[in-house]
Amino acid sequence: MNISGTTIVFLIEMIGTVAFASSGAMVGIRKNMDIFGVNMLGITTAVGGGIIRDLVLGATPPRTFKDPVYILVSMVTSCLLFICVYFNKQFLESKWMAQYERLMMTLDAIGLGAFTVMGIYVAIHRPDKKSALLLIFVGMVTGIGGGMLRDVMAGMTPFVFVKHVYACASMVGAIVCVALLQWIDEVPAMIIGAAVIIVIRLLAARFRWNLPRIR
Repeated sequence: MNISGTTIVFLIEMIGTVAFASSGAMVGIRKNMDIFGVNMLGITTAVGGGIIRDLVLGATPPRTFKDPVYILVSMVTSCLLFICVYFNKQFLESKWMAQYERLMMTLDAIGLGAFTVMGIYVAIHRPDKKSALLLIFVGMVTGIGGGMLRDVMAGMTPFVFVKHVYACASMVGAIVCVALLQWIDEVPAMIIGAAVIIVIRLLAARFRWNLPRIR
């Protein structure tokens, strides 16, 4: 991947990091956590999936601890959101909240797509032999792992198990990316895989698609 491509990927990762950290911090705020708890949920949501991925791949210490920029961005995002709500508690009930959530939904979809394909990218550049199943798994766990940890820490059933097509969007995009790697270069395969995830996620949120369940 050339310098310009690396820069674009980094910017997309930052967008995803901000979106994931914001979602984690907002869960902490709504659970009446203090600023430390809000930061922990924000950081966990943003980097938890990548940590799980690296542990699965045997890459220790995880990349997050080698390059702390992701943790720092998560902390700044969480603190800013906490401060905004702390000094303006009406924000949670204001008209701006709906617009904020729509923006975060879009950024979250971008983050899900970016983190899923980046998980695959990290895996394929490991020296050991990898199966398609492993690539798909680490892609998914990078995309949804942090959110699952967030919900468990907040005492909730993980969002990916109960609402909208989220984990499945990550899975479909990961499958598309891995399949395309057999035919085209990794960058176009990653872009297409991420685009599939983003489109499915936004459509699922817009039309409230859910998987069948027993009520």
